[in-house]
Amino acid sequence: MINVRINHRMKAGKKKKTYSSGAWFFLAPAVIVLFLVGIFPLLFALWNSLHQFILPKVHSQGSFLGVWPLFDAPFNWFGNYVALLTDQSFQEALTRTLIFLVINLPIQLVLGLAIALLLHKPGNELLKKIGRVSLVVPLATTFAVVGLMGRLLFNLDFGVLNYFCSVIFGHRLDWLADPNLAFVSISIMEDWQWTPFCALILFSSLTMVPVEIEEAARLETDKWWHILWKVQLPFMLPGITVILILRTADILKLFDVVYTMTRGGPGSATELISVFVQRIGFRVFDQGMASAQAVVMLVIATILSRLYVKYVYKEI
Repeated sequence: MINVRINHRMKAGKKKKTYSSGAWFFLAPAVIVLFLVGIFPLLFALWNSLHQFILPKVHSQGSFLGVWPLFDAPFNWFGNYVALLTDQSFQEALTRTLIFLVINLPIQLVLGLAIALLLHKPGNELLKKIGRVSLVVPLATTFAVVGLMGRLLFNLDFGVLNYFCSVIFGHRLDWLADPNLAFVSISIMEDWQWTPFCALILFSSLTMVPVEIEEAARLETDKWWHILWKVQLPFMLPGITVILILRTADILKLFDVVYTMTRGGPGSATELISVFVQRIGFRVFDQGMASAQAVVMLVIATILSRLYVKYVYKEI
């Protein structure tokens, strides 16, 4: 009897081992892609940030184990990080990006919340279906196309906005040549593209609110902001946290729309940190400094994400 139990346990152990080893075959493609697309570039950027990696001055020295590329770039430890902390241009680009974040993220949240509340309101089901479908259009538009649309929209000679400005006010505005208006123009295009994303996330959060609780709240008060604050908002906090994390990361790496519309100009008025890093890396060819700047932005995004989770995220 004892031998039978031992044999049964041994067979069960063998089956479990076979199952776990077989699972690796399913996980391996995802792990390989994650390593090649995410982990390897990150490690390579960290390695570059510790070197004086100026493209015209370095030469390939083969590779380590046929995987890790080797160059003759001088190793300077944390010299790039010390230099960027005292770089006024980097500080101005970072400040400009944070201002852009502080202005546009609340706008997208507020407008998205208003749209979500309208879609959640009872009645007009056909219009709400059309509205939900139309919200996908800006999200499906590629970033470069959004930038081209912005250039056409804000063009001095044949832009749509300048046509209405000339009709209403009698003069045209040079949106993309004025530093302040150029900043406003890229903000408008960014909000146009990503407000629907916030609206769809918040609308899906509103659908999680039990109907019985909403009906009971409407019997208690007829003020919609009381219902929003006391009943609906707690159910939306996880969705708001997701929006804050994703949109913060997107704005910190925003490049396509800005580069297509203004290329960071006029001057450096719209040179956000991603445009600045691209200029240092591919115009000045200082890959070490550009990598250090990208790593700093990754650290900032990670810290902000942790703060969002700690102070905003709550489960019901």
